[in-house]
Amino acid sequence: MDRETLVFIGIVLGILVISHAFLLLVFPKLARLAYKPTSERGKRSMRKFSNALKWGLFFALFPLIEPYISPPNLIELGKHPFFVVLAIVTLTWILIEFSNVLRHAFLDNFTSDKEDNLRERRVLTQVAFIRKLFIIVVVIVALSAILMNFESARKLGAGLLTSAGILGIIVGFAAQKSIANLLAGFQIAFTQPIRIDDVVVVEGEWGKIEEINLTYVVVKIWDQRRLVLPINYFLETPFQNWTRTTAAIWGTVFIYLDHTIPVENLKIKLKEILEESTLWDRKVQVLQVTDFTEKTVEIRCLMSARDSPSAFDLRCLVREKMLTYLQENYPDALPKSRVILQKGAEGGSP
Repeated sequence: MDRETLVFIGIVLGILVISHAFLLLVFPKLARLAYKPTSERGKRSMRKFSNALKWGLFFALFPLIEPYISPPNLIELGKHPFFVVLAIVTLTWILIEFSNVLRHAFLDNFTSDKEDNLRERRVLTQVAFIRKLFIIVVVIVALSAILMNFESARKLGAGLLTSAGILGIIVGFAAQKSIANLLAGFQIAFTQPIRIDDVVVVEGEWGKIEEINLTYVVVKIWDQRRLVLPINYFLETPFQNWTRTTAAIWGTVFIYLDHTIPVENLKIKLKEILEESTLWDRKVQVLQVTDFTEKTVEIRCLMSARDSPSAFDLRCLVREKMLTYLQENYPDALPKSRVILQKGAEGGSP
């Protein structure tokens, strides 16, 4: 390897080091002028974006400087297809990381940790869907640009165009469901029958919407299982959404007792239990006799809570407290079966 080539390699490495060092020193200061991340995810996205820019600056500077430093006997690397492919990949990386930074910069103004987070979950769902769609478009364009740099790929494209009619029909039938799911994703992202973190009941399971992807939805079941459903399921199949307009929900507890139970005392006890609990949101508190049969009286306790997990815990608490109260104060009022025995008529059968 001659001296000129060694000098050229050294300059290339120098450009690489300078581009990394420059952005390492300058980027944090410039970035703070536009965006100061408050979350750990936002800070991580800025670090990833900075790493992508370091390589991007190198691929931008090298073709400009190369004509002045390249040895005469060496082809221009900046015009080589392999270099162009790397540059396209780096640009794609930059755009993807930049979209991630924009997402966190936008969502830092929203928090889903508060009780009434309906607006935040709506925005989170839309931003997540739009970013995923953007990434798909960027990747497709990048792959197309990469293929255009190779003669064999261009010939293959010309050959495919001659049979585009037949190929289009085949792809149309094959991708029918995928396209339907993609269109369903658009509809869900903007009409929003579901949002991220919504509480739903699907397929007989209670859970929360964990992910909304382009073609499928992941529901996190209460026992940590994941239920994966095609996205058009939520447009074609009835399901329960417990947080469609608000997270608040009512809970019920049914108690079956003997007819002798003093209902007014139970009303007083229910009020006492709810007022002592932080799970109750202090909006709804009702105890009613909703039915009775020849054997039992059906009593319904109705209470409200700020969200469904709190409502479930509150219902369990009321059951436990009511059972203890009945055992200690009205044990005879618990359900029982009555059998009436009558003596036979006087002078009955021998």
